[in-house]
Amino acid sequence: MKAIYSNRNDFDFWSKISTRWIDMDGLRHINHAAYLSYMETARLNFYKDLGYGMHRWDQEISTILVSMKVEYLEQASHPALFDVGQRISRVGNKSFDISTAIFKEGENALILQAKFIMVTYDYRNNRSIPVPENFQEHCNIS
Repeated sequence: MKAIYSNRNDFDFWSKISTRWIDMDGLRHINHAAYLSYMETARLNFYKDLGYGMHRWDQEISTILVSMKVEYLEQASHPALFDVGQRISRVGNKSFDISTAIFKEGENALILQAKFIMVTYDYRNNRSIPVPENFQEHCNIS
């Protein structure tokens, strides 16, 4: 499988994530589902950097995940520290993509790459809404 995001320079925002013992499966590597929680934590950190709080259900502008594609490229075991890189790679009218990659800390070893399609959403009125300008300003299309 070919890596799309093989360079750390492809990303604008970084989070450090530590593995936990419980993240390993019976084969003694980090279970695929644990990576989803790492990326969700990193995405919330990214939103906070964009000016949105961690408790987005109380806000007029929020997001909802509608699709994800994850490609696992390498194995990792506990204990490990990962660098999770993200960028907004596409912005539409009411949706945007977040491209994500997980690297071993301080290395260029790419563990996985992913793309999340997000819809901007108003939970109070239960409807999709236009993507805010500050998301569009952070779009990094290459």
